[in-house]
Amino acid sequence: MAIHPQLPNAITIARIPLAVVFVVLLLIGGTYGDANIAVRWVAAVLFIIAISTDWVDGFLARKYEIVSDFGKLWDPIADKLLTGLAFVGLAILAEMPWWMVIVILVREWGVTAHRLVVRHTHDVAAAWLGKVKTAVQGVVLGWALLPLGLLIGATAWTTVTAVGLWIVVVLTVVSGIDYVIAQARGSRAR
Repeated sequence: MAIHPQLPNAITIARIPLAVVFVVLLLIGGTYGDANIAVRWVAAVLFIIAISTDWVDGFLARKYEIVSDFGKLWDPIADKLLTGLAFVGLAILAEMPWWMVIVILVREWGVTAHRLVVRHTHDVAAAWLGKVKTAVQGVVLGWALLPLGLLIGATAWTTVTAVGLWIVVVLTVVSGIDYVIAQARGSRAR
């Protein structure tokens, strides 16, 4: 079965408006105890669908050997926009501390900016630790966005969310340090 060579790129770009719609719905939906709980469910499901497209576009591009420079550039930007808006939205709703959001965003956008700067001289492939960090971010954000406190109890939901967010922060910092060390070693080798 052949697919259109631009399909992975189209999926990547679709994440950008999905991210905007998602964060608007999240803020309208409010916290899990608010009256707009149905909107919060829709926002959470939209996030889960949008974050899942990251795997889909990458899989299609690799499987059909249609990896493009456009995709290499825009895929991480679309991902960081989606996850960044999720973290900011959770902080606005007071469901996540702002300091965690700042640490995460500085690392995420710092690495992305560096990749944009050096992309003309060499490719910077994601390391395994960065891939683990991204997967854990997606799972923890999905959990944190779903208003599961209504089903399992607020205390259990809050506890699992807090532990998950700490794991995300640790992985984000450790993978950021790993990235800086790898780039420093690579620049000495070039």
